[in-house]
Amino acid sequence: MASTTKDPVLVVLQLSGANDYLNCVVPYTNGIYYDNRPNVRIKPEEVIPLDDTLGFHPNMGPMKRFWDDGKLAIIHGIGFENSPRSHFRAMDIWHTCEPDKIGTEGWLGRTVRDLDPTHENVVKAVNFGQGLPRALSLQGVPVASVSQLESYGLLTGIASDQRTQALDRFARMYSPAIGRGAVMDYLGSTGLDALKGADVLKVAPQKYSSTVEYAATPIARALKGIAMTHLADVGTQVFYCQHGSFDTHATELPVHAQLWTEVSQAVESFFDDLREHDASDNVLMIVFTEFGRRVRDNGTGTDHGSAGVAFALGDTVKGGYYNEYPSLEANELIQGDLRPNYDFRGFYATALEKWMGLDSTSIVGGTYEQLDFV
Repeated sequence: MASTTKDPVLVVLQLSGANDYLNCVVPYTNGIYYDNRPNVRIKPEEVIPLDDTLGFHPNMGPMKRFWDDGKLAIIHGIGFENSPRSHFRAMDIWHTCEPDKIGTEGWLGRTVRDLDPTHENVVKAVNFGQGLPRALSLQGVPVASVSQLESYGLLTGIASDQRTQALDRFARMYSPAIGRGAVMDYLGSTGLDALKGADVLKVAPQKYSSTVEYAATPIARALKGIAMTHLADVGTQVFYCQHGSFDTHATELPVHAQLWTEVSQAVESFFDDLREHDASDNVLMIVFTEFGRRVRDNGTGTDHGSAGVAFALGDTVKGGYYNEYPSLEANELIQGDLRPNYDFRGFYATALEKWMGLDSTSIVGGTYEQLDFV
């Protein structure tokens, strides 16, 4: 469990579209990498060395600072057996922890259920982005989904007495739906929770003040919104956001570089912001993608692969490598892809048990090898 007296907070950052593991954590002294990447490669002199065998993409400078401070864990070879190499199916597996069937419950939905079984806090979980990620979906579990925190809410531009009357009518409109079957009950409770969540979260921008300047990118805006909400102290323990697309089948070198510039800068600003407010010690961020990409490039990009890389960042993280970088030897590959050698459910279980203080078995669907990054 977290060693802080504050409630532990988990921030999940999804790199949508399949981040290229090999060009992210680069095996820059391995000749097999360069043999397979004649075009889509990071040159040895370009990498940011982590040691004498691996280095970061040159646009991951801010992430290297976390590494140097011992606050960044790199989880090698993460994934699951029999990768479908389909974005939709792979993300569904990561979101539900159900590799053998179509899941109906999100792992973070189950997490919020266990954190707040009586649904006392309608903003126990907040997603920053459009729609609701499958990971957070679970019937009966309220989740606020926010595009832009400063404008989030209902009827914010009218007088308070008019808003009160309108919200009262809106609530009564939903009331007949409650108790009329599972679907109507779900819709009714969801509508009412949305009203409550909007009222809770509207205070966050009003309370916020910071000297940290975030970049004008979608991921920076999302992480700034998470910082605002965290600093407002409204009891949110699970945050979710995503960035992409990392689906670099073509023109990978410039696209991947820009994506990692945006992610690295945003993550650095986020933690700088929290530290400025002495509010970073109870925050763990985990970063994942649905799978890695093929070992051999296709000329201008890379296609869908299997094993990938995940990260954990935070003041209490024990930095370093976890698990082994999969072999690039041809006889060790799976249909031309890196072989996964660490089950992603163990990564989740580590965060759930050692950070959030929960029993992970019912959340991830079994018992899996945990790591020591927290």
